[in-house]
Amino acid sequence: MKITVVGTGYVGLVSGACLADVGNDVLCLDVDAAKIRVLEEGGIPIHEPGLLEIVRRNVAAGRLSFTTDIQRAVAHGTVQFIAVGTPPDEDGSADLQYVLAAARNIGRHMDGYRVVVDKSTVPVGTGDKVKAAIADELSKRGVELPFSVVSNPEFLKEGAAVDDFMRPDRIVVGAEDERAIESMRQLYAPFQRNHDKLVFMDVRSAELTKYAANAMLATRISFMNELANLAETLGADIELVRQGIGSDLRIGWHFLYAGCGYGGSCFPKDVKALIKTADEYGHELKVLGAVEDANEAQKHVLIDKIVARFGENLSGRRFALWGLAFKPNTDDMREAPSRVIIAELFKRGATVVAYDPVAMDETRRIFGDEARLSYVDRPMKALEEADALVIVTEWKEFRSPDFERIRSVLRQPVLFDGRNMYDPAVMRESGLEYYGIGRR
Repeated sequence: MKITVVGTGYVGLVSGACLADVGNDVLCLDVDAAKIRVLEEGGIPIHEPGLLEIVRRNVAAGRLSFTTDIQRAVAHGTVQFIAVGTPPDEDGSADLQYVLAAARNIGRHMDGYRVVVDKSTVPVGTGDKVKAAIADELSKRGVELPFSVVSNPEFLKEGAAVDDFMRPDRIVVGAEDERAIESMRQLYAPFQRNHDKLVFMDVRSAELTKYAANAMLATRISFMNELANLAETLGADIELVRQGIGSDLRIGWHFLYAGCGYGGSCFPKDVKALIKTADEYGHELKVLGAVEDANEAQKHVLIDKIVARFGENLSGRRFALWGLAFKPNTDDMREAPSRVIIAELFKRGATVVAYDPVAMDETRRIFGDEARLSYVDRPMKALEEADALVIVTEWKEFRSPDFERIRSVLRQPVLFDGRNMYDPAVMRESGLEYYGIGRR
């Protein structure tokens, strides 16, 4: 099939590369010439494990190409994926200007039947707006051409997006005419040879499904974080509680880890957008309001522990920070807890020495030439002359460090574990003063 993907961010580039990898002819469009130049020169503008190899392989095979030419992109694909950003407005609602601009461009240039697929995370009712925008542009041209609008939300985890696309556990499709449904069946046939993973529904239900999934996962995280804070007060251990409830098949193991809050490009934005959507229709989502409040508070938990240990005035203190990205296997710093922690340490007069395997360049872009923040190329180097180690992101390389060396290098043997990576008993045996989240 000939496919056009509008947008070369996480969703667009992963989708385009994976669709090309199963034999489709894919053209990716982006109005950002710098991004397209990086792609044409053999690089990728994001960090995502395994993606660079797939992009290069399919470019070399002639199945994947890139352009800034809108007319060429609309002419190319019978299926047109819209995978552009939907950043939050000041009121928390999703900004649809890029989605609707893409829809209007399709209406201006299409010359035959098109299946227009909303891949971006969009509020309920966006499909109707996309349909209206395309119809309006066709009307201006004085032409009548058939088209279908489909909702096909993505369920890709940053850091595992390629595997999620190639081996999905479900493929949600909101479509309301047989021609579009058949096109989507053909498109996704290579990804479900083992069994049928397609879940068809109406467009509005598909749009809500994406928000509901992310809101549920965010709720589980905030729930466990609140229980962790209670566990500390009660003298219980949240890790043992996690094992106790996770073994219940009705609950399961996923997203039950307590920590210092969630971040990234999806959960914070989508929770806000769903709350805003409900508000527009006269509904108050009380649970999600609490989820959002709990998460913002949780980003300050490590700071509270640091202040309790060292005092409010941290002038002259130096803290080693392991992990900057909001989660492992990505350089994404959007809504990352590390940003709050660094800012709060600065506010109290401290300096920070940071290490992250891939996110330090992005952190430099965010904090600029901040003299109080420095970077090192090895985790252990960050500990030199530091009063404590603060772990914010659970990268694999942090799982089994040399605890004896940590104790000997730090100015004081204090470790704040924002992801509960270590066993408190092992920390005590290693001579480390250990502060986890909800641990005894």
